[in-house]
Amino acid sequence: MKIIKGDQVKVIAGKDRGRIGKVLKVMSDKNRVLVEGVNLIYKHSRPTQRNPKGGIIEKEGSIHISNVMHYSGDGPTRVGYRMIEDKEKKTKRKVRISVKTGEMI
Repeated sequence: MKIIKGDQVKVIAGKDRGRIGKVLKVMSDKNRVLVEGVNLIYKHSRPTQRNPKGGIIEKEGSIHISNVMHYSGDGPTRVGYRMIEDKEKKTKRKVRISVKTGEMI
């Protein structure tokens, strides 16, 4: 997955197109993500000991990962990978980069 928890993303398709939010959860087995403030759904709950009043709860629903794009200061960008050498340890590690600017994410 090129999108991970904590990333800033922009919704590029669907009813919330154009909104920007932070990724709260990534469900890699279903190819879906939860984005803060996007795809809000209403859940009707009964009164319980935890929530004695019950009522209508508003929360985020998941959206497909193909409908979001990584967002940085320059705008939405694709995510790529690059191998970087660590000269002290003499090893290589894989890092995510912005395809638009070439900077590490």
